[in-house]
Amino acid sequence: QVTLVESGGGLVQPGGSLRLSCQASGFTMAHTNIAWFRQNPGWPRAEVGCIDRRTGTTNSVPSVKGRFTISMDNTGNTAYLQMDSLRPDDAGSYVCAATTNKPHAWVQTRQCRSRHEYETWGRGTQVNISS
Repeated sequence: QVTLVESGGGLVQPGGSLRLSCQASGFTMAHTNIAWFRQNPGWPRAEVGCIDRRTGTTNSVPSVKGRFTISMDNTGNTAYLQMDSLRPDDAGSYVCAATTNKPHAWVQTRQCRSRHEYETWGRGTQVNISS
């Protein structure tokens, strides 16, 4: 059974940085992509970006490009979300998710960032932004 556990959230001032981690256990070679989403009460999960676990290729939404970076560790079991130049509207619970058996080219598609494409979810880590 696969589990995902996020960590690294906290309170930061606007303009600050945080690095979130998504630690996976139970991954197999079939688990090909990981995505990050932002959740706020009463709103659908917002897309942040995704990564191909095999190649490290990423795909992020325009609002975070140049500010957020998604990466993997060398084991392929931990994904990171480096968040810089944080803004108040970046606040929320950041959740990671995993999916399986996707071709390499899939990471470049809109589907890679879609919450409908992921089967396994973490519980989230809270990011608060306030001066």
